[in-house]
Amino acid sequence: MTTYPPISEARRFSIAPMMDWTTRDYRVFARTLTRHALLYTEMVTTGAILHGRPRERFLGYDAVEHPLALQLGGSDPGELAECAAIAEEWGYDEVNLNVGCPSDRVQNNLIGACLMGHPDKVATAVRAMRESVSIPVTVKCRIGIDDQDEDADLEHFIQQVADAGCEVFIVHARKAWLQGLSPKENRDVPPLNYPRVHRLKANRPELHIGINGGIKTLEECHAQLEHVDSVMIGREAYQNPWLLAGIDEALYGTPGPATDRHEAARAMRAYIVRRLEEGAKLNHMTRHMLGLFQGCPGGRRFRRHLSENAHREGAGLSVLDDALGLVPEVEPESAA
Repeated sequence: MTTYPPISEARRFSIAPMMDWTTRDYRVFARTLTRHALLYTEMVTTGAILHGRPRERFLGYDAVEHPLALQLGGSDPGELAECAAIAEEWGYDEVNLNVGCPSDRVQNNLIGACLMGHPDKVATAVRAMRESVSIPVTVKCRIGIDDQDEDADLEHFIQQVADAGCEVFIVHARKAWLQGLSPKENRDVPPLNYPRVHRLKANRPELHIGINGGIKTLEECHAQLEHVDSVMIGREAYQNPWLLAGIDEALYGTPGPATDRHEAARAMRAYIVRRLEEGAKLNHMTRHMLGLFQGCPGGRRFRRHLSENAHREGAGLSVLDDALGLVPEVEPESAA
């Protein structure tokens, strides 16, 4: 039986939940680069879990993905509690409530960042979830929404939800504008405000406060960890996945699973074969690997070959092998 670090230790570094990106195939790929980081699913709505079939489509994962958290989208306490219990039954290590997504679609269903305007609802939901499971229930939120622009607004939200029993908050250090900005603009336009998150931690030392937003390097991770308990990286971990190869040594003090990029890619071969036998398309897996050789000689050819061939009918492992042949192998490298 494979062992993995406890959730409290793994949480030091995590990869953010990202729609269409942090799929089960991406998460297995991430495990070729880091054994210790906490992985998150895409946000899954309560409706999908309660009414969608088969549940494997929404909840399935590979054992290698642990430690693994399920992120839920919803606001009804009963439905969230039921879904949290289902998550625990499926073996997830944590269930996380999304209070950060700014899209119109989720707002219309009272999901995501709009819930920051309803801390009482979030508190009620968290309390119900905690009563239904023994695994941690955590919250991912923003530093504020719309006209909320004071430390007191964030602290008021945190206070109410913490009183309901939540001990872990991952805070995206940008406000969310719920009207007038697209979800993409909400990732870039509102300015980052790391000091607000740092002050929150200073004021609430008993809580686990993690930070998310705009962090791109190991050096920046170390700098943030001087002020908060954990770091979460999103787009950079996806678009420049080799960053993850330095995480285990830098933040957990143990060697990572891959010493070079070719080794990480080859570690995916057995999984890809199995998924192909299950009927998955090759590009379902390889699309997450396109950035592996970013900045390397032959990296563009690798990306182009996969982009042009992995989607073709009958594409198999030879497509990946041919793409790897376009990138010279070099001596083991540092991810830093």
